[in-house]
Amino acid sequence: MTAVVIRPLVAGEESLFESMTDPLPQVRTMPYADGLAAGGFRPEHTWVALDDGRVVARAAWVLPPGAVGRPRLERFDLEAGPEVGAALLDAAHEALGARMVYHMALPAYWRNQPGVRELGERLMAAARLAGLVEGRERYRCSWTGGTLPEPSGRHTVRPATGTAEIRALVATIAGPEVLTGAETALVVGGVDLATDPLAWTGETPDDWRVALRDGVPVGLAGTAGDACFPQLVYLGFPGERAESRADLLADAVTALAGGGAREVVADVDAYRVAVLAELERTGFRRLRSRITFAPAG
Repeated sequence: MTAVVIRPLVAGEESLFESMTDPLPQVRTMPYADGLAAGGFRPEHTWVALDDGRVVARAAWVLPPGAVGRPRLERFDLEAGPEVGAALLDAAHEALGARMVYHMALPAYWRNQPGVRELGERLMAAARLAGLVEGRERYRCSWTGGTLPEPSGRHTVRPATGTAEIRALVATIAGPEVLTGAETALVVGGVDLATDPLAWTGETPDDWRVALRDGVPVGLAGTAGDACFPQLVYLGFPGERAESRADLLADAVTALAGGGAREVVADVDAYRVAVLAELERTGFRRLRSRITFAPAG
């Protein structure tokens, strides 16, 4: 039995990385070749474990050009045992100078699929052995058309009057329910999407919707129609009173669809059961689960 060889790729070895069969083709991921062309993936940030020349584990860290943060582990696939995966991560982290955040992507209902669950648990075991600690789980949800719920009649929804109103409302919202692309905003722009969303979305009030009851703002939604995917970037409620959630969600999706969107994506923490239920009533379906592993401490 030959020893497993762990090393980074060198330029021109892209096909070696791709020679490993994708174990989760149902999960939407950035193709490696596209990431190389865009400059986010780099050979020196891409590692493989080879057993008799065959790739049995692979990992690719991504850092978009101009990003202010550190590379994050975006692709990690493992045919071998957790010890091999951990050894690969350890070698790469030593070369990178520190342990890096890992966002593990799985199908939305991965716990109900025995084969996928076994793979997920193997990846998680490797991450833990490499000194990473499991954090929150988030779902990416997608609306791809269909009839939207009728307004309840209890709320009025209008565009934001300006950036001053948006900032004032954000300051009253302790925990936004939907934050889409928060990880990317932090790594690329150093922006906390929860507290300063305009620094990431740009100061375009027309992309923001305000729900009112008896003339008083009770909800705020921020959208982006020209991102990678049209998306509900932000959804939050002053004082965390979310009685306008259904009306605001339907209005935001209607606005995006009116601008030509055929798909709208939204990211929400897995523990927000009521938010997920409302998204599903609005016509969203869960696409994937994403679990974050970060260095201890």
